[in-house]
Amino acid sequence: MSRIPTPATIDAAPDAAKNSLEAVKSLLGSVPNLFRIIANSPQTLEGYLGLNGALSQGSLSAQTRERIALAVAEINGCDYCLAAHNYLATNLAKLSVSEIRANRLGTSGDSKAAVAVRFAVNIVNNRGKVADTDLQDVRDAGYSDAEIVEILGHVALNTFTNYVNEVLGTEIDFPAAAKVAA
Repeated sequence: MSRIPTPATIDAAPDAAKNSLEAVKSLLGSVPNLFRIIANSPQTLEGYLGLNGALSQGSLSAQTRERIALAVAEINGCDYCLAAHNYLATNLAKLSVSEIRANRLGTSGDSKAAVAVRFAVNIVNNRGKVADTDLQDVRDAGYSDAEIVEILGHVALNTFTNYVNEVLGTEIDFPAAAKVAA
């Protein structure tokens, strides 16, 4: 059970959040618990949806975005996000089981994506304090400065949802992700 109420329906959410939740339902076909629990603060929901929407229009592929989300969720130990992103990586991004496992372990079978995932892991593990050589490795792999900023944006976005779920105890409404062995 979550630590604060999760509105059971869109109608049970604060009035200022209802339009945003309707938009989520229109896009996804349902409103996962994450969105409904964040709706307790309509402004936070609007901010989250805004950043998520903007980043989805960036240069990073859906596959790389999911790879980063999986790596960050694994480091932060967020079972909700692991379940959600395992589902999205499998069903929308069409990543293989072995690729998802690699992502959760901080790498990728795709050499360019591996650099982005390792950079994201480095950002999380070092709380943003990365070396010049780390940044150069990302550039050498072919990522532009804009894409480097997008990687940072995805780390921040996923860290936010990881923390929301861990602090508030969001009930998992996706198939649970199996533990990954190193």
